[in-house]
Amino acid sequence: MSCGAALARPLDAVVASGVLRVALYSDNRPFSGMGKNGPEGIEVDLARGIAAALGVAAEVRIVEAAETVDGDFRLNLWKGDLAGTPLADLMLHVPSDRQLGIRNEQIVLTAPYYEERLAVALRGTADLQALGDLEEQSIAVAGASPADTALLFADGGRHRAKLRHFRDFDGAARAFLSGEAAALAGAKSAIEAALHAASASPDPVPVSIVDLPSAGLVRARLALGGAVRGDSRDLGYALSDAVGAMARDGRLRAIFSRYGVTYVAPPGE
Repeated sequence: MSCGAALARPLDAVVASGVLRVALYSDNRPFSGMGKNGPEGIEVDLARGIAAALGVAAEVRIVEAAETVDGDFRLNLWKGDLAGTPLADLMLHVPSDRQLGIRNEQIVLTAPYYEERLAVALRGTADLQALGDLEEQSIAVAGASPADTALLFADGGRHRAKLRHFRDFDGAARAFLSGEAAALAGAKSAIEAALHAASASPDPVPVSIVDLPSAGLVRARLALGGAVRGDSRDLGYALSDAVGAMARDGRLRAIFSRYGVTYVAPPGE
């Protein structure tokens, strides 16, 4: 039971307070996480841009992910925690999924702002057209991740013997960048951000990147957006308008580029 968490707020209340409270995930690079100087990442910059469009400041909260997105909604948007922490007005990095919205009546999904894709990067400058071009080369991947599942079942399972599993994406990226593995699989944004960080070294890694096919068990492409509480629909509309303006004038693309990530507009945008 919640100990009196403050209610999520409609647009007028947010503007009157001068602050937009935004919940972002920890350890979710390049989108969000804690850096040396506080919260940093693509969605931290996006949250600040949205807040500026509303004429308020952004209060960015870095939160741990629950077991499900539904649990994240419950803790951050509509019920709160046992400590009575004031609820966030907005969560970002939310899958733009109709069924997710239907089963969570307490929240409203906002317009998506990015299409994430699963991909694999191959060391070298060869023209990588398909997974078959990897031949017998090893692929570093985080175990039990969406990319891992996709590769386990892609092309009838012919790539399973190539997989080298790591505890997390960072471990897989280090193996690829050091030359221990010939390829790296994961979210395309994470791959691009890892390569961008490595490009600052004297010996940057030239790569080719190809999208992973969907294996049916996981979605190889996923639109990401935000969520607000159901009684804050006017806030959701204003947020969607702000993001749309940022996409049209190039600010959104510039934010992604800052972290080495190619901006991909969601379907229909």
